[in-house]
Amino acid sequence: MKMIIGLGNPGKEYEKTRHNIGFMVIDNYLSEKGITKMKTKFNGEYALENIDEEKVLFVKPLSYMNLSGTVVRKFMDFYKVKPKDILVISDDLDLPSGSFRLRSKGSSGGHNGLKNIEENIGTDVYKRLKIGISNNKEIDTKDYVLGKISKSDLEKIDKVINKTPDILDDYLTMTFTELMNKYNTKC
Repeated sequence: MKMIIGLGNPGKEYEKTRHNIGFMVIDNYLSEKGITKMKTKFNGEYALENIDEEKVLFVKPLSYMNLSGTVVRKFMDFYKVKPKDILVISDDLDLPSGSFRLRSKGSSGGHNGLKNIEENIGTDVYKRLKIGISNNKEIDTKDYVLGKISKSDLEKIDKVINKTPDILDDYLTMTFTELMNKYNTKC
């Protein structure tokens, strides 16, 4: 079983904000697959699906970004998922808007959602799909990531989000090294 986690914050006020990229990717992917209903458990929305003969658990933690790891840990324990079978989708300030990067491990890079996941699962060795949101040093980081995405940046980010179903489908059938080799050269 694989677990794909999209990070974000719950509530209407956070829709279309930079920090909600993970939610946007999960919603887009499930919509493409015709999956319209998620269930709620462990303070998270989830869908358990069979895709390409692989059991896949999609999770959107509803605990707010800084506590995402508590939700992830509960799903991992209940479904017996190992860190090596996790893919976390998040925003990344260090990548330009409209770009993305796949990583097999690494530090949280100051991202509080990733930091909390690492604290709760006890490792930084899990897969990530990081989607660029750029960075505006003139705006406080918290205000920037919780701010609405500008129209021009949204167009760039939407192009990446529209590529993610292919990336996620390939994630289910390729080794992660093959996946990184195929997609990291394109950004």
